[in-house]
Formats: sequence, structure tokens, C-alpha cells
Amino acid sequence: MFSNGLNCSLPFNCMSVTRDSGSDELLPSKMAREPVLLNVYDMYKINDITSNIGLGVFHSGVEIYGTEFAYGGHQFPFTGIFEIMPRDEHELGEQFRFRQSIHIGYTDFTEDEIKRIVTELGKEFRGDRYHLMNNNCNHFSGAFTKILCGQDIPSWVNRLAYFSSWVPFLERCLPKEWLMPMALQHSLSHKQDSTCSDASTPPY
Repeated sequence: MFSNGLNCSLPFNCMSVTRDSGSDELLPSKMAREPVLLNVYDMYKINDITSNIGLGVFHSGVEIYGTEFAYGGHQFPFTGIFEIMPRDEHELGEQFRFRQSIHIGYTDFTEDEIKRIVTELGKEFRGDRYHLMNNNCNHFSGAFTKILCGQDIPSWVNRLAYFSSWVPFLERCLPKEWLMPMALQHSLSHKQDSTCSDASTPPY
């Protein structure tokens, strides 16, 4: 079970184990060796507002196997998780500025297993469940990295979430397009086109 309550049959440790044919002991099959990176972006238009109360607002995505996975809001009852090329701020939109990459840990999940994990996470991190304070891109990143390698993201990345009672007005006064990365808009358009053409469901 995922730390956020989602069920999945995948192993959730960072080192898989196998039984040697000539021994009753469990031995590591391989060391966790795929790096898990957190890419952090300044949302500078929002920061123009929140800097007056001493807060920075950041977007984040998790990079693994050459793909960055992130989460954003939309009005539909399916996943808000989308993919971009790692650290490509232009795919996100003009309000995003790449800030830094943080090495979170290592994992031995395969690329196919990563896709299955993202599919499961998409059931919770739906577009219509996005909330700037309570269920944002950084909550997704933290849930994802904890599954991949047992480590949460640094607390400062999602500090705004701890101040939700202080700034209840913020989400109401922000333009919705500031909270929807351009890459997510493109992903939605592609999914809608695919649904119209073959009635297929979203890939995640």
C-alpha cells in the first residue's frame, strides 16, 4: 500500500531481494542505482504576491529515467499527472523559472513499474482534486519520492501548504492559468483528441 493509501502489488523498498537457489537466505538482487531527482521551479508571478508575506511558492517535478513527472490542476475527473523533458521550464510556461535539482535518493524500480506507480497515483492526484494549499504539485512529488526511495522532498519546497490558514485568499485571487502548466494543457488536448478518435482512456 502506498503511504497515501493507494494499493499496488509492487514492492516499495529501494532494494529488491531474491532467494538464491542454493541458500535459504534472502539476498539482494541488485543495489538501487537509478537516481531520483527533484526539479524545483520558481513560480515567479505568484511569488510577486507572496513575497510580501515572506513566502516563496515553488513548482516541482520528479525526474527518473530521463522523464520528469509533475502534477497540475484541471476540471476533469482523471489524472493531473503529466510528463515533460527534465528541467524544461519552457514546457511549463512563462510563469515558471527553473531553480535547482535536488538528489533525493536511488531506486531500483524499472521503467514499466514507474508507469504503473504513476497510473495508481493518478487516481488520487486527479486534475479536479488539485488544491494550491492541500493537494498541489509538491504533495505529489513527495508521495512519489517516498514510494520510489523512501524519502520525502525538502519541507521548504512545499512551505506554503503549512500556511494555508494564514492565506486562505490566495488561491481565490490567483488566475487559474497560473496553476496549470502549459505542458499539462497540451497533455489534456492530446487526451481529448485521442478520446474523440478512439474512445481510449487517459494513459495515466
